Amino acid sequence: MAKILMVFGSTTGNTESIAHLLEKKIAAAGHDVTVLNAADANPDHLAKGYDAVLMGCSAWGEEDVEMQDDFATFFEGFASMDLNGVKVASFASGDKEYPHFCGACDLIVDRAKELGAVIIADSLRLEGDGTSDPDEIESYVNDVLKAL
Repeated sequence: MAKILMVFGSTTGNTESIAHLLEKKIAAAGHDVTVLNAADANPDHLAKGYDAVLMGCSAWGEEDVEMQDDFATFFEGFASMDLNGVKVASFASGDKEYPHFCGACDLIVDRAKELGAVIIADSLRLEGDGTSDPDEIESYVNDVLKAL
């Protein structure tokens, strides 16, 4: 059994919904999952003791990627999370009308790599709350589970 930390930032509830869909599937596979809202999470040494960290953040923006406010604050403290050697994956809810569809995933993955994390799955990028994309969620969860 692996210990998984999942941190999300959600304004409309869509990314939170995706986080809980992922939580149910990963927990059903026998793993211990802790889910935290970025608004309630302190990044200092947060990854310590976890086998993997999944991070989700909604994003928008025409020119630059604008992360969800709570996650943006959390993201500023990434260097203190102790991600070196930690398995990491990202997920997001977004709107395909924006030029940077789920662009927060790219920011999360790039920063995690800079900090020595091991990326274990392609980012999950969904429109809405994830309920209309069960196959994509299943595929993402399978990739994460294979890497644990």
